[in-house]
Amino acid sequence: MKVAKFGGSSVASAEQLKKVANIIQGDKQRKAIVVSAPGKRFSEDIKVTDLLIDLGQAYQDSQNYQQELDAVLTRFRSIVEQLKLSTDVLTEIESDVKDIIQSDYTIELKLEAIKAVGEDSLAKVLSLYLQSLGMNATYLNPQEAGIIVSDQPGSAQILEESFDKLYQLRNREEIVVIPGFFGYTKEGKLVTFSRGGSDITGSIVAAGAQAELYENFTDVDSVYCVNPQIVDNPKEITSLTYKEMRELSYAGFSVFHAEALIPAFKAKIPVCIKNTNNPDGLGTIIVSRKEVRGNPVVGIASDAGFLSLYVSKYLMNREIGFGRRLLNILEDEGISYEHTPSGIDDLSVIIRESQLTPEKEETIINRIKNELQPDAVYTERGLALIMIVGEEMHSYIGTAARATKALEDAEVNIEMINQGSSEVSLMFGVKAEGVNRAVQSLYRAFFETELW
Repeated sequence: MKVAKFGGSSVASAEQLKKVANIIQGDKQRKAIVVSAPGKRFSEDIKVTDLLIDLGQAYQDSQNYQQELDAVLTRFRSIVEQLKLSTDVLTEIESDVKDIIQSDYTIELKLEAIKAVGEDSLAKVLSLYLQSLGMNATYLNPQEAGIIVSDQPGSAQILEESFDKLYQLRNREEIVVIPGFFGYTKEGKLVTFSRGGSDITGSIVAAGAQAELYENFTDVDSVYCVNPQIVDNPKEITSLTYKEMRELSYAGFSVFHAEALIPAFKAKIPVCIKNTNNPDGLGTIIVSRKEVRGNPVVGIASDAGFLSLYVSKYLMNREIGFGRRLLNILEDEGISYEHTPSGIDDLSVIIRESQLTPEKEETIINRIKNELQPDAVYTERGLALIMIVGEEMHSYIGTAARATKALEDAEVNIEMINQGSSEVSLMFGVKAEGVNRAVQSLYRAFFETELW
């Protein structure tokens, strides 16, 4: 049994859904299909989920939401008519939205349910289309499938009891089409995963059904070793491990939602990234372990939008509990951190800039001054992180030296360097204005130069 997930670009139009149907027909082992909401058909287009968020906002603001609802219905009408399906499904979509709004749910749960209409409706449309082609297919609501989640709207977590229920999918004769992005609490409340969570649903279904393979269809042939918007025609990655993909996802690779692989990783199910527009391509396979041949570096990822909170105090290393108290201040203010490189008398905390508004920054700095009495405390914005990833880098001498030489060649100063004990990745902090030069130079050093 295979589980196939189709992303927003793969289901954005009737033309794309025809490709999806051909892919499903091409392999009888593809028995569970997970879908996103329709994405962008062209660069200036608007994703259906964004249209639904606008609809929910209009309702929340007590404004007329008909224009936003019409925009959603127009997208689905185009798909339904071109696939020559009954327009009854459009009436059902409109009815679903109005039923949510007229329900006695809290406003938070109403907004959650409205956001999920895109995936839910697309799953219904795809199942109808597969039936019209003579395939034994059916829509399967996540609650009926057994996707039971925690009561955390917008960031739901799968509950362990779900996996036994999902295993029953193996006993079904028909192809099941499951909407991604949301599940149900034990009390029957609809709650969503974090944005991009359809990938999470696909991984959960694959893990629960103990699938032979989880195929994630998107709009690229494979994962590239570096962002193709930074480096022209970069090399493709044919295989990588879960740990490597997790590091790359965290550091700016947009193919996978950062949390998406966790269920598949725990169940040791291989994941294959493939292109809906080129389904016969090799793609990229993600596995638990792989043999390293040649270059131990699999990819270079980068992401901007970070800041450094710098705290200095003489004899900090002798002050028991200093780091804990500093991090407690951040916790009290609802701030998570990314890294904490430190010296004997100083400590830096790397934070995403979006978390620290000027008001929040002032509050935190004042608390640090009052509670920790540092010699100096300040923030430095405009940082970018660069991650060099490869699970076998620790077996090769000179990786860090080659990387720092590449940054020197790019005339980019290193603001920070960090390597975890797992040695899966080597991270550099640089000024955001030089990140592209740095990545290009690193690519030349690791992928265009003869290595070890």
